[in-house]
Amino acid sequence: MLAARDVALGDVVAELDRRSGRSGLDEKAARAAVPPIGPAAPDDRDGIAALYAEALPDEDLGALLEDLHGFGSGGVLELVARDTAGRVAGHCGFTLCGLGTRGATAALLGPLAVTPDRQRAGIGRALVQAGLERLGRAGVAHLLVLGDPAYYGRLGFAPATAVAPPYALPGDLADAWQVRTLDPAAPPPEGALAVPAPWRRAVLWQP
Repeated sequence: MLAARDVALGDVVAELDRRSGRSGLDEKAARAAVPPIGPAAPDDRDGIAALYAEALPDEDLGALLEDLHGFGSGGVLELVARDTAGRVAGHCGFTLCGLGTRGATAALLGPLAVTPDRQRAGIGRALVQAGLERLGRAGVAHLLVLGDPAYYGRLGFAPATAVAPPYALPGDLADAWQVRTLDPAAPPPEGALAVPAPWRRAVLWQP
């Protein structure tokens, strides 16, 4: 179902980071006084869970996070920002998906959270930008997101009118379905988005 599922996304990103001398850290973010950003480690799970409980207490994302952790680096890239004490201050997930029938490689952004005391400090933007850079270098052509158009529009996302989400969206979320193209030479973002098991729950799309 997922044409991109066999690509070891985490392994590819780690190798590209190694070759570029990044060592898993986003240098631009560090220069901008944003906490260093790098791939999440297994021992970050408790910190990630605590982050979402604090930042998004009204959203039940525990099952999704556990499923994404268990899905492995072959199909999910998880990035975290750590403060000076080593605490997880921000987290963002990127999941490989299938898109349409023309062979374009796509990913789905989410979930994304920043600890309340560090919000509006550029951490969320830095996490997304770090993901964009890594996904682009790994050959991902398009990144989809279901999120605030005002926020993601500032990050270069546009309405994904030609991409069908896995579940019908409520009318008030129609404008929240967005895409950013990472490879202009790739087939355009169109067709149905085929998501892996962690995202096959209607409640994630029809809150």
